[in-house]
Amino acid sequence: MPKAKTRKSAAKRFKVTGKGKYMAKRSGKSHLNEWKKSKRTRQMRGLKVVSDAMIHILKKMLPGS
Repeated sequence: MPKAKTRKSAAKRFKVTGKGKYMAKRSGKSHLNEWKKSKRTRQMRGLKVVSDAMIHILKKMLPGS
C-alpha cells in the first residue's frame, strides 16, 4: 500500500501538540483591525484548540501526526 500523503496546506495551518491536540491560529486578525476593539485583537493572538468536529478531518489530512 502506498504512503499516505500529507496535505501541505493543512500542515502549514495546524500544529499537533505533544498530547495529540490540534492547534490553529485564530481567525479575523489579518485586516480591518482599525475598528475592532483592542481587547478583541489581543484575544486573537494565541493559538486555539481545534473543535471536535474538525479533528476527524484533520487526521485524514495529516497522517502520521
